[in-house]
Amino acid sequence: MAPDPQNHPAGRPVPPARPGGTVPARSSYPEFLRIAAVLRKETVGGVLLLIATVAALIWANSPASDSYFALRDFEFGYEPWHLKLSVGAWAADGLLAVFFFLVGLELKYEFVAGDLRQISKAVVPVAAAAGGVVVPALIYAGINFATDSGGMRGWAIPTATDIAFALAVLAVISSHLPSALRIFLLTLAVVDDLIAITIIAFFYSEDVHLLYLLIMLAPLTLFLYLAQTKRRFFGTHPVAAWLVLLPIGVAVWALMHASGVHATVAGVLLGFCVPVLRRGPDGTPVQPQPGKPGLAEIFEHRFRPISAGFAVPVFAFFSAGVAIGGFSGLGSALADPVALGILAGLVLGKPLGILATTWVVTAATRARLDSSVKWIDLLGIGMLAGIGFTVSLLVNDLSFDPGTEHNDHAKVSILAASVTAALLASVLLRIRNRHYRLVQEEETADADQDGIPDVYDDDGGR
Repeated sequence: MAPDPQNHPAGRPVPPARPGGTVPARSSYPEFLRIAAVLRKETVGGVLLLIATVAALIWANSPASDSYFALRDFEFGYEPWHLKLSVGAWAADGLLAVFFFLVGLELKYEFVAGDLRQISKAVVPVAAAAGGVVVPALIYAGINFATDSGGMRGWAIPTATDIAFALAVLAVISSHLPSALRIFLLTLAVVDDLIAITIIAFFYSEDVHLLYLLIMLAPLTLFLYLAQTKRRFFGTHPVAAWLVLLPIGVAVWALMHASGVHATVAGVLLGFCVPVLRRGPDGTPVQPQPGKPGLAEIFEHRFRPISAGFAVPVFAFFSAGVAIGGFSGLGSALADPVALGILAGLVLGKPLGILATTWVVTAATRARLDSSVKWIDLLGIGMLAGIGFTVSLLVNDLSFDPGTEHNDHAKVSILAASVTAALLASVLLRIRNRHYRLVQEEETADADQDGIPDVYDDDGGR
């Protein structure tokens, strides 16, 4: 049944349906509940990320700054296994592998059991994510090519979105962003994280040793086999599973690191190995249901607090610290074409790429914007996507050696761009917050008291 125009939050008739459907598409109710839980955890992680970043900047610019850099650059580990790394490198190569493991889990879930298994719902956010990667990279490359800065290696720095940072901004401004826009933002962030890790694997891997990669396939295949047949080997004893799967995962990570391919790629591969569908009583794969999750959902539930609460904030603490040098140092840093390319790529390129690609795809598929959404809302989401922090810092360290001028200037620019994007997004989204509140009231209304909001009744809550 079509919504009553009189009760529509925008106070206007709902446009007639078009063959291409609506953008952003409303999720199913179980997916809405799952995504809401994910976003709550990431919001807390975003607050911790902000705290860690501020602490790093204060320490790195204090009279005790030497101790910060000494701690970050302190090396430990087993050299024969190529694992004698600095504290900062352990945070980037090791802890971020947990973050990318979750990226792999989330992507596989979405395309196997989530709403993105439907091409009609996947095409727009996936295309928008690609546009939000390509346009910033082109802007960065154009600026640095024109100025002959010698910083072309950093072209991928302004390509990724930090979902935790973005959600922390939404929490601070008390935005009542509709669920469809939140899910659209999460999908953008996860897909461009996957694109970013693909870029890292193909463009930022040096001195690749094929022998280590070939050896790595053995524990990876074993992890895949055991994860897919977990019940047969471990029954209902999760501790027994962890005692076997965790060391195998660490072996995959260590061999990937030794191969010269960035070790975080191992996290994504391991995430892809975890089954999304659960096994029914007869052993056949069935869709996960509320209260009966698959292994990917179980792993996500257990690992996300570790990633959001520890791994990413610790990485940010050791990667974001840079001696700015006051206003003169800030001005000098932002005059570097590398910094200008990052700033323009994140603040202008991200929203431009996302908005333009969304418009092109919706026009090509004859889709229309959802009745609760306007283009200014997608512009606000594009601005939020310009908060490229965690992965941008990682790519910066892969592009330019830590401590070099380009590396330090890039860090300053990433911070400046993220703050600028957050402020611009806050202004746009606050302007629309009253409308968002009305949409939220409609999305949570349950007049028939069946435990499922009325907007989901047509699909039976599925």
